[in-house]
Amino acid sequence: MNYKIEGAIRRNRKNFIIFAILWVFIAIVFVSPFAYSSHMAGLEGKMNLEVFFQTFGESIGHPFRTLANIFSEGASGTYFSTLLVATIIYSVFFFIGFVRSAPKNEYSDIEHGSSDWSQRGEQYQILNRNKGIILAEDNYLPVDKRGNVNVLVVGRIRFW
Repeated sequence: MNYKIEGAIRRNRKNFIIFAILWVFIAIVFVSPFAYSSHMAGLEGKMNLEVFFQTFGESIGHPFRTLANIFSEGASGTYFSTLLVATIIYSVFFFIGFVRSAPKNEYSDIEHGSSDWSQRGEQYQILNRNKGIILAEDNYLPVDKRGNVNVLVVGRIRFW
């Protein structure tokens, strides 16, 4: 299970910054006009949709001025509660995308047929580094080895 988390983090490393920038953009451009408009529409005690849509249309064109108006007119409680709801929804979608990008098995994104199956020279207990039948770069199957030296070649031969 650990390889899934590590693989998902490795795949999404660049996307974390993009997701954070997108969250800040959503918080300033969409959440602040919505929170300010809902606060202004609810000042009379009832939700006035006409005031909401009029204020929303004006405030979405000037998000930074709207953000300043939120704190100057006492709508910060509405803003932070709306931001909390938007963050939870955004986090759910982020988590779903993160889980879906996890590798299906331990060997995802590993090149098959390379010499990456061994580490720190352990392939040279079986193979030779200098001479023999070429298997990969710096990996040769020695012809003077005792035991089974059969080679399975997968691929095709092209004749021109």
